[in-house]
Amino acid sequence: MQTHREQDFQTKKISRLVWDYALPGIVGTMVTAMYNVIGRIFIGQGVGALAISGLAITFPVMNLTSSLGMLVGAGGAARISISLGKKDRETAEKILGNSLSITVILNAIFITLFLVFLDPILRAFGASDLTLPYAHDYLQIVLLGNVFVSLCYNFNAMMRSSGYPQKAMITMLIGAVFNIILTPLFLYVFDLGIKGVAWATVISMFIGMLFVMDHFTRESSLIRLRWKNLRLDKKIIGAILSIGLSPFSMQVAASGVAVLLNTSLLRYGGDLAVGAYGIINTVLMIFLMILMGLNLGTQPIIGYNYGARDFARVKETLYYSLKVATVITTLGFIIGQFFPHLFASAFTVDPELRSITEKGIQITIAAFPLVGMQIAASSFFQSLGYAAKSIIQSLSRQLIFLVPFIIVFPRFWGLNGLWMAMPAADTLAAILSIYLLIIQLRVLNKMEEDDKRIA
Repeated sequence: MQTHREQDFQTKKISRLVWDYALPGIVGTMVTAMYNVIGRIFIGQGVGALAISGLAITFPVMNLTSSLGMLVGAGGAARISISLGKKDRETAEKILGNSLSITVILNAIFITLFLVFLDPILRAFGASDLTLPYAHDYLQIVLLGNVFVSLCYNFNAMMRSSGYPQKAMITMLIGAVFNIILTPLFLYVFDLGIKGVAWATVISMFIGMLFVMDHFTRESSLIRLRWKNLRLDKKIIGAILSIGLSPFSMQVAASGVAVLLNTSLLRYGGDLAVGAYGIINTVLMIFLMILMGLNLGTQPIIGYNYGARDFARVKETLYYSLKVATVITTLGFIIGQFFPHLFASAFTVDPELRSITEKGIQITIAAFPLVGMQIAASSFFQSLGYAAKSIIQSLSRQLIFLVPFIIVFPRFWGLNGLWMAMPAADTLAAILSIYLLIIQLRVLNKMEEDDKRIA
């Protein structure tokens, strides 16, 4: 028997269905982005410019921690949507249970390794004598709580993919609200400095995790966590990881690129250039989190209808997401080009840091309108379960294009060359995305024609 959620996937107007799922996702990811932004503003204004630079050094590690979540969460959510489209709830519940087990195991390995070698890793990632203490104090706490962060994000994605977008949004809001309350409390009232910001993050995500896990233990949930499904199944694990490898690879690549970029920034611009990149990265995150929320909304729609072999709705969802994503990044481009001072002054009162940041923002977002299409395309391949295409498309920008530009451009243009490397890579990656999309659409059209002949 179909639930009303399954009926919506099959019959509701695509534009309305996308916003039914995307809007809660956007609200959730935006609130998450905002408490990250607010935390960094507190650090910049309340601790100092070097603290911002120290926080920027932690970005590669944080990217790696989030990659664990994407490896399991994105893969599990996509597979659950496809299974529900095939009316196979038993497999969907196996995916849910295995996702919990994999998340705990991967986090245990990752956290142990990084805590043991934390200072050498931070040195290799671009920390100086001035920024290392800030980076160390922040990461030592955040890493210990990373399992809560991973479980919260992973199962939030699976909650959304199983038909509960509003509840997924509320879960994210709960964690975000607690973070916004606790950050100034720990930073100013308890005078814990950057450690206070870290504790606020860990406690907030633990609370969010409790809410999301509670959902999957209730009988009212479409799919539930069951003890028997915690036992690892090679086939299920392979299905999860094959899709999750794309966002995982992208995040790992982003971490490697961030290390190269941090060390290059330190060489060509010093600690303040590293801090400027931290601010720029935070600003870009605001718009990228909106895109992530949009993708979270389109993923279950595409996955379900692909599983149900309704290729017309799959393509309609793709076209709509491409348009909306492009509008979002174009808006970001306009704001960043004309009002860079608003972003820089929000994070720091240091005039030199503000100057470096303003110029960096204007250069790095020169091709930002193209980024929306690229991210929507990557999410599309992931939703269909085409791991190889998603990985190629995701890694192209980070490794194939950006790394050579980071190495070559500053030799000619110094610090500006490092900023220029990003829009240059965005442009080439967008061209590749268009090519891969055209190929995939031809495949979908052929599958649709074959189904019509059989019918």
